[in-house]
Amino acid sequence: MLKLVGTDGKRLYSWTLEPGLYTVGRGSGSEIHIPHKTVSRNHASIKINQNGDSCTLEDLDSHNGTFVNGIRVDTQIKIKANDKIKFGFTEFRLTKGDELGAAPVGSSRTKLPDYNPENSVFLSIDEALKPLPTKATEMPELLPTLFDMAKMLVLSEPKEVMLEKSLILISKIIPAERLAILTVSEDCQEIITEAIHLPGGKDPGTFTLSRTIVKEIMANKTSILIGNPMEDPRFAEQKSIIMSQMKSAIAVPLFDEGRVLGILYVDTTNPIHSYTDEYMRVLATFGNIIASRLLNYELLDERQEKQIIEAELKRASDIQKNLLVTKPPKLPGYQIRAFQEQSRSVGGDLYDMELLPDGRLLFMVADVSGKGMGAALLMSNILASFRILYKADDFELCQVVKNVSLQVLRHSPSGDFATLFIGLVDPEKNQIQYVNGGHNPPLLVRSNGSIEYLETTGLMIGAFDFAEWTMEEVKLENDDLLFVFSDGVTEAERDDEQYGDERMEKTITKTRNKHPREIVDLLMDEINNFMGDAPRSDDITVFLIKRHRDDT
Repeated sequence: MLKLVGTDGKRLYSWTLEPGLYTVGRGSGSEIHIPHKTVSRNHASIKINQNGDSCTLEDLDSHNGTFVNGIRVDTQIKIKANDKIKFGFTEFRLTKGDELGAAPVGSSRTKLPDYNPENSVFLSIDEALKPLPTKATEMPELLPTLFDMAKMLVLSEPKEVMLEKSLILISKIIPAERLAILTVSEDCQEIITEAIHLPGGKDPGTFTLSRTIVKEIMANKTSILIGNPMEDPRFAEQKSIIMSQMKSAIAVPLFDEGRVLGILYVDTTNPIHSYTDEYMRVLATFGNIIASRLLNYELLDERQEKQIIEAELKRASDIQKNLLVTKPPKLPGYQIRAFQEQSRSVGGDLYDMELLPDGRLLFMVADVSGKGMGAALLMSNILASFRILYKADDFELCQVVKNVSLQVLRHSPSGDFATLFIGLVDPEKNQIQYVNGGHNPPLLVRSNGSIEYLETTGLMIGAFDFAEWTMEEVKLENDDLLFVFSDGVTEAERDDEQYGDERMEKTITKTRNKHPREIVDLLMDEINNFMGDAPRSDDITVFLIKRHRDDT
């Protein structure tokens, strides 16, 4: 009989594979259900023949792929016992049902009773991990077994396989009817069985450890030797103890890097195998090796999780960049330049440009509250909302701003808002109509170098349902320049100093006779020189439009 055992890094799985067809996936209807984000809903299929001795695997066009022994599967292939299989980033192995002599493993849980054994010895982990006494080192096979355990630190095996093998190795040194590796819930009220080994092949029964013992192990990193529980009336009342007829037990913390990662537990029903301090010290040594390997798995999981997050951010960043206009539309008599540099993979600044059917150019710069993915999602929502309204026959700036503001207010969390500057350029009249919703006042730099500020004409959008906006107008003469920017420009920091309005205005004024493309390049050079190696704390977005007879 074949079994599929594996882990997603957080939980352990084991399925007995009878003859038939099994679907593997994240979908709840899958026979082999793996609820991990890297597993597709319908990821793969496994087919067992009628004799139960032949197995085929097929990938079902999964997003993250199916791998057998490190090779990606593109067609149906045969798999055999000991093959390593990965569904996305989860790791499994095909085994024979009796392999490793282990009982079926799952996430079995049991509530913990509250008793404290009298016939027990508590030993700190520092004491338990002191050099083994001479008597312990004389145990048969101890040193070779320790060597085999240490080799597992560098083997690339699934975690559940490593844990089961560890218990088998330990059983060579410590006589036991039941060996287990357990983890404990944060409130110390539940035990989770990660691996079991039953040298005698008996039913594992229920693990019964008191809250006092669990808290002692987890909080104080203490190893515990439990004497004969049948002599303690509080143990004798526990059915699981009576059923297993346990005579002695040891529980040691899986301790590494200052943390307890779980509990290593052994017990015996044989009176002649009553455990001693030497056994507890040996078990603590094994536990320390296992903990080191578990920490390696944690670090690997963190790295894989980081890779997933980075891939998701890269995808989100690409989507966001594709939402922005990369090439400004042609507007006779005008030069245009839009630029954005994000401080993170995704950001909350946006700009947009659209040539309306009547020949006017609509442009916009907005700065969404917050940072990161939340700001990026709000930015996308705002941009989409405006674009839906661009082609309306009754398009009017104030009404469009109000409609989008109400949309953001109704369908976004409280506290989400955006400042924006939106304008309409009429190339026939050389006139700009605009609404400033709480945004940094853009600079209107005249050809003679004088500056006018286009102040706010209303509140930010998405903040209040009563907000109103008014529209203003300005006329552009030849070589006049309008510079719209987000606060990432003026708030660029070096130590405790900001780039500021004064430097920005000076740069824009002295470069006003250049093409907007050159103006942006010179501005960014100056900001980068000012900041040096200081980290970027905010997105930078600018939009420049210049009236010019030669619009090349």
